[in-house]
Amino acid sequence: MRIVNLTEDTKKNILEDLLKRSPNHYGEYEKTVSDIVNDVMVNGDKAVFSYTKRFDKWDVDASNVRVSSEEIKNAYTQIDAKLVEVIREAAENIRTFHEKQLRESWIVPKEDGTILGQKITPIERAGCYAPGGKAYYPSSVLMNIIPAKVAGVEKIVLCTPAGNDGSVHPVTLVAADIAGVDEIYKIGGAQAIAAMAYGTESVPKVDKITGPGNIFVALAKKAVFGYVGIDSVAGPSEILVIADETANPRYVAADLLSQAEHDELASAILITTSKELAEKVSEQVDIFTKELSRTEIIEKSLENYGYILVAESMEEAIAAANEIASEHLEILTKDPYQIMTKIKNAGAIFMGEYSSEPLGDYFAGPNHILPTNGTARFFSPLNVDDFTKKTSIISYSKEALEKVHDKIEYFANQEQLTAHANSIRVRFE
Repeated sequence: MRIVNLTEDTKKNILEDLLKRSPNHYGEYEKTVSDIVNDVMVNGDKAVFSYTKRFDKWDVDASNVRVSSEEIKNAYTQIDAKLVEVIREAAENIRTFHEKQLRESWIVPKEDGTILGQKITPIERAGCYAPGGKAYYPSSVLMNIIPAKVAGVEKIVLCTPAGNDGSVHPVTLVAADIAGVDEIYKIGGAQAIAAMAYGTESVPKVDKITGPGNIFVALAKKAVFGYVGIDSVAGPSEILVIADETANPRYVAADLLSQAEHDELASAILITTSKELAEKVSEQVDIFTKELSRTEIIEKSLENYGYILVAESMEEAIAAANEIASEHLEILTKDPYQIMTKIKNAGAIFMGEYSSEPLGDYFAGPNHILPTNGTARFFSPLNVDDFTKKTSIISYSKEALEKVHDKIEYFANQEQLTAHANSIRVRFE
């Protein structure tokens, strides 16, 4: 990996490079996605089935687009019992963590007859997306469905592509079943997002769509936002490690590569105050890269978006980390808790040498669907709040309104909204 000194110029250049990976720069695909989305909106099942046959190469229709209970039952017999137990344990950890996020409605009455409050209601229908085909990600299935289930969503739908034989990978089906899904549909890509957003003869319309996917899925979510809610338009994966001279270079290198193997656009950055550590990590990265299975992807990722930055001080390293606002942030220092208190922007923070990023991906419990491309400055991980709505409650007695009606009328008149003022005034004529 390249080693450079952390300066204002290098930081600016890195930030510019990272932003180029944003879905906002996928303009060349936008018309294709827009055409698919509009076709599904107008033609429903006909369009969805046509695109599925074209892209996924199997003969889908209304009779087989939905996964049957028999297919789910059979899926349990096709995978190792040990994997089923691991998925169950991970699901329980995720459920326990997200239950802590539940909020309650509240009402505050006052003696003057004023009642104010907030009512929290789960959305009615959630649509989750899981990549499929050759790849399968049961961990993402759990991370999408369980928060919705904990929130109390009435109906949870999962869309995931099928193979050319019309089957969904059994691990995906088992994970979805354990998480508590209600319906699973064998469709993927932009057409699946559009189907959930607008509804078709076979696929129900949902209120919010969550989950990761490729460029076409990301752009489709962006296109349907407004018709439905979405979690975010996710970009490629990224990791940033803050380390000092006490860090184990072998651990640091392994953790950087855990994200570099995702995608040629993935970003892996180390910021350290130790030049010696920087050199050792670079050497270890080269060793690991030759041993790991996704060598070509890792090499391209590191060539494009891999950096080892040597900072003059830990304060400088922390400032840079806050500006980059990475999806995953590991702190491998003598006192990681002290550093953590100064981090303002990160999707998830992993502290200490035994808290590597894959722990969060699979098992610990916090959600691994995280803000990318610097959006941790204003976005949060997927959570229970994403599947609830907050409604304000307002009730005034005549006596309570009488005390303030002239102020409200004055305020409304200042905005030249005389009908607003009249709505209050007629009650005291």
